[in-house]
Amino acid sequence: MTISSYAFENQGSIPSQYTCDGDGLIPPLEIVDVPEGTQSLALLMDDPDAPDGIFTHWLIWNIPPETLELGEGNIPSTAVQGTNSAGQIGYVAPCPPEGVHHYRFLLSALNKTLDLESGAVRDDFEDALKNNVIAKAELVGQYSPEIPRY
Repeated sequence: MTISSYAFENQGSIPSQYTCDGDGLIPPLEIVDVPEGTQSLALLMDDPDAPDGIFTHWLIWNIPPETLELGEGNIPSTAVQGTNSAGQIGYVAPCPPEGVHHYRFLLSALNKTLDLESGAVRDDFEDALKNNVIAKAELVGQYSPEIPRY
């Protein structure tokens, strides 16, 4: 299974339109080679370079396994979103204070759909994934603001 984006290459720069310096859109994500037997997909996006520890940008689960594209307004109706580190349900765009930050898109193929309510937090999300992951894929994008925010 792989996750990629036509907007940026793995380890490449995320275009500013997908950050707080632009429109804050969810970048287009392409999913291929989902393993047979997958019942749902789950995605976590975070920033391990955040100054106060890992910042969770997006939690989304119960994505149908036949989903080929996610982002830029393409969110399946069955998908459920969790609470990000900004305290909001859904996606929050990259907005680093300064320097290069790495944004990980961590995709998991699951052997079941998750019984989690909308707004669940990362710890609950990660607990729900335990013993249910069939396969994993990762995409990493980088972003650095042109002008530091301090």
